[in-house]
Amino acid sequence: MKTYFRILTYVKKYAKYLAASILFTILFSLMSGASVYLSIPLLSTLFQERTETAVVQQAPQQMIPGGESVVPSGVTQYWTRLKEQIHDYIFTGTQQDILIKIVALILLAFLIKNISGYLQSYFLAYVEQAVIRDLRNQIFAHIHKLPMTFFKHERTGNIISRITNDTVIIQQSISAVFLNLIREPITIIVFIGIAVSISFKLTLFSFIILPFSVGIIAYIGGILRKQSSILQSKMADITSIIHETVTGIKIVKAFGMEKFEENRFKKETEKFFRTILKMVRVRNAASPLTEFLTVGVGTAIIYYGGQLVLVDRSLTASEFMGFLFAIFQIIQPIKELSSVNNRIQESSAAADRVFEIIDIEPDIKDAPDAVVKNNFEKEITLDHVWFKYDDGEDFVLKDINLKVNKGEIVAVVGSSGGGKTTLVDLIPRFFDVTKGAILLDDINIKKIKTESIKKLIGIVTQETILFNDSIRNNIAYGLTGISDERIIEVAKAANALEFINELPNGLDTVIGERGVRLSGGQRQRISIARALLKNPPIMIFDEATSSLDNESEVLVQEAIERLMEQRTVIVIAHRLSTIRNSNKIVVLDGGEVVQMGTHDELVADEKGIYKKLYDLQFRINENGK
Repeated sequence: MKTYFRILTYVKKYAKYLAASILFTILFSLMSGASVYLSIPLLSTLFQERTETAVVQQAPQQMIPGGESVVPSGVTQYWTRLKEQIHDYIFTGTQQDILIKIVALILLAFLIKNISGYLQSYFLAYVEQAVIRDLRNQIFAHIHKLPMTFFKHERTGNIISRITNDTVIIQQSISAVFLNLIREPITIIVFIGIAVSISFKLTLFSFIILPFSVGIIAYIGGILRKQSSILQSKMADITSIIHETVTGIKIVKAFGMEKFEENRFKKETEKFFRTILKMVRVRNAASPLTEFLTVGVGTAIIYYGGQLVLVDRSLTASEFMGFLFAIFQIIQPIKELSSVNNRIQESSAAADRVFEIIDIEPDIKDAPDAVVKNNFEKEITLDHVWFKYDDGEDFVLKDINLKVNKGEIVAVVGSSGGGKTTLVDLIPRFFDVTKGAILLDDINIKKIKTESIKKLIGIVTQETILFNDSIRNNIAYGLTGISDERIIEVAKAANALEFINELPNGLDTVIGERGVRLSGGQRQRISIARALLKNPPIMIFDEATSSLDNESEVLVQEAIERLMEQRTVIVIAHRLSTIRNSNKIVVLDGGEVVQMGTHDELVADEKGIYKKLYDLQFRINENGK
């Protein structure tokens, strides 16, 4: 229940809507009771011997139930006074007058009941949907604060499932508490009150089954919570497979793995099918079991009540019929209550999965005394930097010392897995150093607000990330009020304007998820245009041209060189021209800086790693030009 109480904390914000819903819920229950209670004088009037001209000034006491009421004396006096007032109003006039009054009162009670039911549902739905909206917004916002290590281990489909499927289950449970746990108990109390006012002994006899029913319901609820947790996990697996297959459909087709992916998906849907069937069996057993038990009690009530009417004559027929109406009105609320615990258990299991993400503390967050930095003035310094991932035993980077002066182009080279990408990822604080420090103008980046750091740095990576939106909005990503002239200007500088003009809708062309409608080179040029528009003083290039064909590579490289102008640049090198133009080349091997210098200095070292890389790769590229 601790998890569920946490869900309810989100409701506080909408207390006034909830209060309105509860108010109309109470009114709904009272009118439900009134509509049934009025059936007793109706039946009494209809079953009387008709005398059209008779005027009834004082009806017999048995026409209004209450002969066996067993309640505190103060309540008894109030109830007796109320009954007398109702009695005096209804049973004055001819039988025809009495019938008209009763029918009018019944109609009025049902009108108020249904209006109250509508308003109660509306206000509760407002609270329900608002809470889920807030919860989804909180999860989505929190995900953006989580470190990159979280996304290395968490499957995308699992995250999506928690934001969508799990929150839907939580939504359903809110009505279980604020509708069923308020309306149904009030309804039960109202009808029990009516039943007790008619016959205390008959009411007591009617509820001998409740303790047994509650025990069964609690047992079923425990099973459902366990199955619900398993079910949500299975749905997350299905969502993950769908996401992975759709995003990687080209590879699936290229390797002829359609059947493999189909079988993998079938395996997970079969597990989901089996789990949900088990859950349905348990859930559906609760309702018929409760109904059978209550109907069994109902038949016993009819027999016992019949004895009171026919043998003991302590009840009139109309009172007994009214009692039956009241007692059987309790069956449905009891059935609804029997499902409340199950729904709470299900929602708690779903909420556990949602709060598991919300409760993750971001590893990277601003220090209390973090400062805003709006410009880059001198240098970036890596001072004895060591780094390893949270789940790793070995250091990926070891004792890195590097200084990048303002306006310099620094290239980072090395064999695959040497730590190049990890090194550049530390500068914008995608990860925090394990030991040592990174300084920006002599200020530790941990003492600078992360938002400030991101504004100072632009990144162009090998894997270009674009969004299923227009080219205009992808270039102006995150910026507002940008004129078309400015967008065209940066698109031209990025060698992208020519192909953009050839597209059907120009800048308004929607490029599909991850820019799938564009070629690799076109996507990369859109990415460069985006970086140009941001206009940061520091640029990081992570092998931005390594996966492109020769023609696209030339166009992208030209755009990169324009982007490098009058900026401080750190580039994971691929092209020879980029390396030759660098002020400094850093050679990484096994996470350590093994060489550092200019191109000419490093080539001159015949025993150095850079010379080997140059001979194996860069000379080939140079000769091929």
